Amino acid sequence: PEAISKYLDKSSMDVLIGENVFNEVELKGRVEVEYEKFSKKVQIESRILGDIAINHIVPTAVAYQNRLIENLCGLKQLFDAKEYDVLSEDRKDLIREISSHVTAIKKLVKRMTEERHTANTAKSEHETAVVYDSVVRPTMEEIRSHIDDLELVIDDDFWPMPKYRELLFS
Repeated sequence: PEAISKYLDKSSMDVLIGENVFNEVELKGRVEVEYEKFSKKVQIESRILGDIAINHIVPTAVAYQNRLIENLCGLKQLFDAKEYDVLSEDRKDLIREISSHVTAIKKLVKRMTEERHTANTAKSEHETAVVYDSVVRPTMEEIRSHIDDLELVIDDDFWPMPKYRELLFS
């Protein structure tokens, strides 16, 4: 939105209108369309991110977490309490980490949906674009960060999409 707004700076308008590229109405109309295009692109990306997060990443993380829990139960049956505590600590930490990321993703997706609704009720295309840029996109980045962290700890056999290293080195 900040870059799009530069079309309406005096110097830009002087050139674009002065050279008969656009008249003032056409230029302002084009800027409105660009704001709308920007907002729609971010809206679509955020909807897809929310869908992938809730319908693919979270179930994968929970399934892997359940596998770890089963492993802990098996260790508990095999070893005495002292040895179990030593052997199971890393898996318990991993379960906590996965739970933390899953919880954060769910909350952030919900917040992102609410932020989209707020953006869509703005009074102008410019305001809508600004809210998508300054509010929705940072939430998308937060969600992505949690997903990236999960990608690093969830076993390749569980992960439903190519991992970064697979994309780069395969």
